[in-house]
Amino acid sequence: MLCFLQLTGVLDDCFCDIESIDVFNNFKIYPHIRKLVERDFFRYYKVNLKRPCPFWPDEGQCSIKDCHVEPCPEVRVQHAWLICFNLTIPKKLFPSLCCSNQTKEAFADWAHHDDAQDHFCGLDDEMSPEAEHVDLLLNPERYTGYKGPSAWRVWNSIYEENCFKPRSVYRPLNPLAPSRGLCLEKRVFYRLISGLHSSINIHLCAEYLLDEGWGKSVWGPNLHEFRQRFDPAETKGEGTRRLKNLYFLYLIELRALSKVTPYFERSFINLYTGNSQEDSSTKELLLQVLNETKAFPMHFDESSMFAGHKIESKTLKEEFRLHFKNISRIMDCVGCSKCRLWGTLQTQGLGTALRILFSEKEIKKLPENSPSKGFQLTRQEIVALLNGFARLSTSIKELHNFRTLLKDQR
Repeated sequence: MLCFLQLTGVLDDCFCDIESIDVFNNFKIYPHIRKLVERDFFRYYKVNLKRPCPFWPDEGQCSIKDCHVEPCPEVRVQHAWLICFNLTIPKKLFPSLCCSNQTKEAFADWAHHDDAQDHFCGLDDEMSPEAEHVDLLLNPERYTGYKGPSAWRVWNSIYEENCFKPRSVYRPLNPLAPSRGLCLEKRVFYRLISGLHSSINIHLCAEYLLDEGWGKSVWGPNLHEFRQRFDPAETKGEGTRRLKNLYFLYLIELRALSKVTPYFERSFINLYTGNSQEDSSTKELLLQVLNETKAFPMHFDESSMFAGHKIESKTLKEEFRLHFKNISRIMDCVGCSKCRLWGTLQTQGLGTALRILFSEKEIKKLPENSPSKGFQLTRQEIVALLNGFARLSTSIKELHNFRTLLKDQR
C-alpha cells in the first residue's frame, strides 16, 4: 500500500523522522500509557452528553445500539473527588474516602483559578446535573455505524469554519493540500486538527464491527475501511499526508507532556482515589511515562510560535485559542453519544496540551511544596490529557498492525 511506502523520513515543521517515533512509541511509551489509563484515576471521565448543538438544529441522537454510552451510577464511582463535590452521596457510605477541610479548600481554590486560565476548550461544569461520569474502559472507542451526512457535517464545519486553511483548499474534506502562504502557527493548527481526524479514523478502522451474529459481537481491524480512508488511490493522494499529520500531533502532545512533568513531580500532587497504595503506584507509573517523554531526543520546538511582534503575536494566539474552543463546542453536535464522548475527551486533551505549551514560564515558577494560584490543571484536564495522548499512541501502534496485515495479504 503506497501510503506506507511514502510514510517515511523527516516531518515538516520539525526535526524528527517517522521511524524514530515508531520505535519510541511502540516499545517505550505504548506499553506504559496503556496500563496507566486503565487505573481508576484515569478511567472515569465526567462529561455532559446532553448539551444541545449550538450551531444548527438538533438532529437527534444516533439510534444504533453501539452509539449508546452507559454512564456510571454515581454510587459506583467510589472516589474522593466524587464524595467531596457530589452531595447526593452520603459520606457515611465511604467515610475513609472523605476529603479533609484543607483538601476541600485547596480544590475550591484551584477551581476558582481554573476559570481564569486560558483554556483552549470549554470545560464541563462538574456540578451540572446533566454531567455524568463515564467508565472509559466499559465504553471503548470503536466503529459504531455512525456515518453519513450527520457525521460529515461535523467535520465539514470544523474544516470550513474553524480551521486556518490554505486559500487553495476549497473542499472541506480536502484539508491536507500543501499549505503555502500560511504562517507556522496557522499551519500547526491545521495539521493538529487533521492529525486528530486521522487518529480517530484509525481507531474506527482498528475496532470495526466485523460480525454481529448470535451471542457476542466480533470487533477487529477492517483493511477495506482503512484503505478507503488512507490509501492514496482512494483519497486523491492525501492518505500519506493525513498519516503524517497524526505523527505531527503526536509530537505536539509528547512535547506538552515533557513540559508538564515538573507539575506532577511535586510531592504533594496526589492522584487521589482513596486507596493510598493504588494512588502511589499510579503516580509512579505516570512519572515513568512523563520521564520517558522527556528523554525523547527530537522534540518539536514550540519556541518559534508566537515569537514575532508582541501585539500581533498576542492577537494570533487569541485567535488560535478561540478557533480551538469553537471546535470543542462543535463536538456537542455529534449525534453518536460514544463518538461525542471520545471526540470531547480528545479535543479537551489536545486543548490541555496547547495550554501547557503556552504556559512554560508559569510551570517553571510553581513552588515545590505548596499549591499555587498560577498554573493549575483540573482533574478533567489531567484525565483528558493522558487519555488523549494514549489514543494517539494507540493509533501509531495500530498503524504497525495494519502494515503487518497488508504485508500478509499480498
